[in-house]
Amino acid sequence: MRVVLQYLILAVFLSMSCSFAQAASELVSPKEAFTLSTEKKAVIVDVREDDEWNEGHIAGAIHIPLKQLNGRLSELQQYKDTSIITQCRSGGRSAKALDVLKAAGFSKVYDMEGGIVAWSKDGLATQK
Repeated sequence: MRVVLQYLILAVFLSMSCSFAQAASELVSPKEAFTLSTEKKAVIVDVREDDEWNEGHIAGAIHIPLKQLNGRLSELQQYKDTSIITQCRSGGRSAKALDVLKAAGFSKVYDMEGGIVAWSKDGLATQK
């Protein structure tokens, strides 16, 4: 019985480790996002609301608020084979957007860690 319990604990631990590793591999730093975007190796999709976008956004980013993402997936079809980096204010909505895009068949999807807050903290420029 004790051996079975140890195997169960190990299985749960390994499962959690794999999930964490997968989630971590889907994150990119703001500096990585900047480089990938600048080199045209990725597009950034900003999923914040209109008022947040108008306060300042990343140059060249595509603006599709999270609430509209499912209905506007066709706008991203041209990027199906391109890396897409989701971005919001601090990371919550962009993680949800990543899930929506993956469920829609986009395979090269990443989440910008820390969102526009981290982008600005790293000294990277925004535009209005």
